[in-house]
Amino acid sequence: MNTRAIAEEYRLAHWAQIVRERQENRLSIKAYCESAGIHENTYYYWQRKLREAACRELNKAQSETTSLQPVGFTEIKLAEPPALPIQTVARQNQVRVDVAGVQVTAGSEYPIGMLAVLVQGLRRPC
Repeated sequence: MNTRAIAEEYRLAHWAQIVRERQENRLSIKAYCESAGIHENTYYYWQRKLREAACRELNKAQSETTSLQPVGFTEIKLAEPPALPIQTVARQNQVRVDVAGVQVTAGSEYPIGMLAVLVQGLRRPC
């Protein structure tokens, strides 16, 4: 770790302590700054820097732990027909299947039961 990073961590820890102290004393920012001899703008600057650092750490942690599906195709295993109410609408060689707010439109020759299973598979969270 370089000295710049160490200095930044030290400053962030110091600023976090000041923000924590103000919150524990349940003072307004103005009252706390007056009692501590800190300019309000300085306090807000420190608060902003703390939030930015927290967001950077959160994004870093999420990018390290999130395993996203690659962009492209995903396999949907067709099992049994869903127990959800299914509505179908046929229009000039097209079938639209609505299952709990998810719609799939396909050619009328496509088996409706398979469309319903497909829609159910799409509704499952990743």
